[in-house]
Amino acid sequence: MNNKVELIEISGSDVEIACAAWYSSQKKITPDRLERVPQRIKDMACPSDGSPPHTVPFEHNRISWSITSDYPTHIQFLKHRMFSISSQSARYMEFKEDLSYVPDDWPEINKMELQVYYDNLFYCYHKMIESLINSGMQRSRAKETARYMLPTGTQIKYYLTTDLLNFIKFLKLRLDGHAQLEIRVLAQQMLEQLQQAGNFNLSLDAWGVEK
Repeated sequence: MNNKVELIEISGSDVEIACAAWYSSQKKITPDRLERVPQRIKDMACPSDGSPPHTVPFEHNRISWSITSDYPTHIQFLKHRMFSISSQSARYMEFKEDLSYVPDDWPEINKMELQVYYDNLFYCYHKMIESLINSGMQRSRAKETARYMLPTGTQIKYYLTTDLLNFIKFLKLRLDGHAQLEIRVLAQQMLEQLQQAGNFNLSLDAWGVEK
């Protein structure tokens, strides 16, 4: 199964980012000033005088995705510390769907071999939970220890939230050609979904983020 991304929620817009910047000087938001939002966004992201970007206004928003991915990719999201993440845990639930990730760029014979390996491990995982329970162990303990049998390629679902500034930092790292393919694919899908929503296209352009 392929990894998946779904944009769930957006709070904020390019206009609100510009308004947050003007708020610091208590300037009133007039129709004339709203027409200057594109230039205001550009000036903050890339000041013409060579000074550092004015980043704080780009944090006054919220973007959330639902993601299904393998464990290693999930860990890469965690490492950035740019997201708030709530994840499924095999400690608290028995994984019933047996979701697993198979790399698209593997030869078909190797994909089949990996899937057989997954199927065997998932079978053993479920059997181990029942065996431990039958031996007298509480189900909660059986679940949290049987998860050690799950393969690294097991897919889990998680809810991920960040602000636009941190998302841009994430994209600059994970759209880079040196990043692992799996995280690059998800980062690209996240960007495309956000661009389709249209809330922050001026800001994304100003920061030089492209598809």
